[in-house]
Amino acid sequence: MTQDRAPLSQTPLTLVTIPCLADNYAFLLHDPASGATAVVDVPEAAPILAALGARGWRLTDILITHHHDDHIAGAEALRQATGARITGAAADAHRLPRLDRAVAAGDRLPFGGEWADVLDVSGHTVGHIAYHFPQTGLLFSGDSLMAGGCGRLFEGTAAQMWESLSRMAALPDGTTNPFLRAGLASVKAAIDLPQASDAESFAELRARKNRF
Repeated sequence: MTQDRAPLSQTPLTLVTIPCLADNYAFLLHDPASGATAVVDVPEAAPILAALGARGWRLTDILITHHHDDHIAGAEALRQATGARITGAAADAHRLPRLDRAVAAGDRLPFGGEWADVLDVSGHTVGHIAYHFPQTGLLFSGDSLMAGGCGRLFEGTAAQMWESLSRMAALPDGTTNPFLRAGLASVKAAIDLPQASDAESFAELRARKNRF
């Protein structure tokens, strides 16, 4: 469902990080020009509703990255409270809240005066997607990539996850993360695997994080 390119926004999108549960986050993205507001993943509804109310924003979109409960548990309640439409991966629709818009890798979603490109970042789960806003330089990658690492390989393989991370690493500069550098000779040497393939190097890094 690739859409025509939206006109470039003259006003940067506003990003708000919302702590949820004991150790998770949701992310509000607001376009001041149009009033469009999206949330990426919904661990629970109440903190998101509070953040919207405090800012006087009306939620228009709920963007889901993957099916784990700590990312979707509050989605239906939030839809009922706001009327926002839910977007998620068509390939994962059978285990997501009812989708108003089903997407796949390569789709482009207009949002305000900008757009989001949908990426397949399977590995943590199969069917995991990310949303990249190229104009603002934001990537919402769910549990495929985080500030301190990447998600456990619950469903996908190390090779699959490395391919996903490599896809994200190919985005414009601005992201630094050790799991995006598993292909560097210096990293392989540091973990005593100088002859390893890139995927093997990544698998060892992920295994070490499991044991950390």
